[in-house]
Amino acid sequence: MSSTSFTVIGGDLRSAKLANFIAMDGNKVNIFGFKDRDFEINLEEYDDLNCAIADSNAIIGPVPCVNDNQTLNAPFSKDAINFEDIFKLMNKNQIFIAGKITEKIQMCAKKYDVKFVDLLEREEMAVLNAIPTAEGAISIAMQHMPITLHHCNSLVLGFGRIGKILSKMLHGIGSNVFVEARKYHDIAWINSYGYNSVFINELPNYFEKMDVIFNTIPEMILGEKQLSKIRKDTLIVDLASKPGGVDLKKAKELDIKTIWALSLPGKVAPETSAKFIKDTIYNIMGEMEVER
Repeated sequence: MSSTSFTVIGGDLRSAKLANFIAMDGNKVNIFGFKDRDFEINLEEYDDLNCAIADSNAIIGPVPCVNDNQTLNAPFSKDAINFEDIFKLMNKNQIFIAGKITEKIQMCAKKYDVKFVDLLEREEMAVLNAIPTAEGAISIAMQHMPITLHHCNSLVLGFGRIGKILSKMLHGIGSNVFVEARKYHDIAWINSYGYNSVFINELPNYFEKMDVIFNTIPEMILGEKQLSKIRKDTLIVDLASKPGGVDLKKAKELDIKTIWALSLPGKVAPETSAKFIKDTIYNIMGEMEVER
């Protein structure tokens, strides 16, 4: 990709790594929203948002973009960064790229005629992002279970991108993998891989047998009725984004250990995750060049 100017605004350690990786490729990179960090980035940090954005082709936001649907996810910024302030300063030739761009942010971008791309809507990014998520989930299970994953009964709820990769990893280390799905073609694939398929309506028959349950479904699938059938020594690892897929209050009442593991790629493998983000951004920019 030819030399391009970027501004990286906010985000976790992935964003800091991303800024450095893009700069190492010979691009100009401005950063904003990292004043409260305790690590070096070696890039120019602007105090003024307008100056940080003015000469850039692409404005790179965090993954996920916001925590409260109003301000950017910027844990290293001393001050809140309102995404509307960013859009007001952008021009029609710039593009905003971030992860999990909510409907509210999309509406605001359209109001200011800002082009945007959601990283997590890109298939290559979603698939690659599932790898550190699955590794992180397995690491959590290993830390909190008194038994090995090898030969234990593990249940994966959902057979999307994360469910597919997680099931493969669990199977590879010798776990007895059970995978829930609601589509018959997914059931067929689950069986073809040598896992134990569980149609969603059959779940209550399997809960009591499980040593660990991994949820990848971003909707309430483990409510009071389901949790009441799960053993107290079963570990639940919820990988679903907000609002999650487990009734945490009820799980606590039932004394079932539940870990809601959000944003694992940024926690367990920020460098690898940053490279995935960089490659996806380059793909996006390359496609835009072709479109022009």
